Amino acid sequence: MKLRRLLPLTLATVIGAASTACSPSEPVPPAEESTPASPSSPATSAADPVAVLPTGEPQVIAMNLDVPWSVAFVGETALISSRNDGDVLELLPDGATRVIGTVDGVVHEGEDGLLGLAVDDQDRLYAYSTGEDGNRIERYGLTGEPGSLALGEAEILLEGIPAAPFHDGGRIGIGPDGMLYATTGDAGNREDAQDLDSLSGKILRMTLDGGVPEDNPFPGSLVYSYGHRNPQGIAWAADGTMFAAEFGQDTWDELNIIEPGGNYGWPAVEGIAEHEDYIDPVQQWSPEEASPSGIAVVEGTLFIANLRGAVLRAVPVADPGTSTEHYEGEFGRLRAVTASPAGDLWFTTSNTDGRGEPSGDDDRLISVTVE
Repeated sequence: MKLRRLLPLTLATVIGAASTACSPSEPVPPAEESTPASPSSPATSAADPVAVLPTGEPQVIAMNLDVPWSVAFVGETALISSRNDGDVLELLPDGATRVIGTVDGVVHEGEDGLLGLAVDDQDRLYAYSTGEDGNRIERYGLTGEPGSLALGEAEILLEGIPAAPFHDGGRIGIGPDGMLYATTGDAGNREDAQDLDSLSGKILRMTLDGGVPEDNPFPGSLVYSYGHRNPQGIAWAADGTMFAAEFGQDTWDELNIIEPGGNYGWPAVEGIAEHEDYIDPVQQWSPEEASPSGIAVVEGTLFIANLRGAVLRAVPVADPGTSTEHYEGEFGRLRAVTASPAGDLWFTTSNTDGRGEPSGDDDRLISVTVE
């Protein structure tokens, strides 16, 4: 376990410089209403959840998965997205999985395919995926009982999100305000991240029916924040603070606190730049030690799954400029992380995604207790 303090004084401490380098952090293979805390002074009190860390021996609870990208829960039942083929899997009590349905028309090339999943309080499933005409967000009813769940008909909530073999974003989540949030990548068109008329390079906020909330920062627009390159993780702390993890180029990956209407600088800056027009990340890492994808808050800790870095990173919410690293290289590339209904931390490997070195039972879903 490594202790890494990147912002030794306050969240306003400068630890890096801007960059506009051109190499992606993952090498390209050949041809809800919250009021986020201020980044400089996150709200804390004696009643805030305490920071926790992984304890005990990690347990493999499912194996031989095919590029699992997201895990969501219907009650106590886990659903897993398979990126390449569009299947939605139900995890059975014995660790086996069964296909409950396939998202129609999924196109996979490079990083795109069936990506994020989320479930609302009516047990409806939301899915972010790539189709022939771009990325889209759909909603599905679920029928049956645990052990025999099935996808209902798809309702398209949003389509036409620019797609590309790389930089598709794809994480979705329902915030504490009951709104649906989605991350989108720049799809290879860097300047679109600064264009408020484009859905690329953004974090979007919408109602559960796909509408524009009246209190969004830009009237009539789904855009909640912009200037993102390829964010793949969103999560909320108990006080409503929204965090996002983002792939940089070959200089800095980022952990950001998201403010409504905030501009996070891409492609003008990367990492902490101290530029008055852009919001700096609260923590940054070189891509070879990070490439952050899914994130989750458990008690007072934000957990981050890292691909190239092959670590599970733990960030205390009360001090988000620091982090500890766990399981370095033990499981290979890590893609998704979430809290189970029982309170354990679950994370998936991503060694079958074309960039890893899979073992005989990859990919795996792993559980560990936290305290």
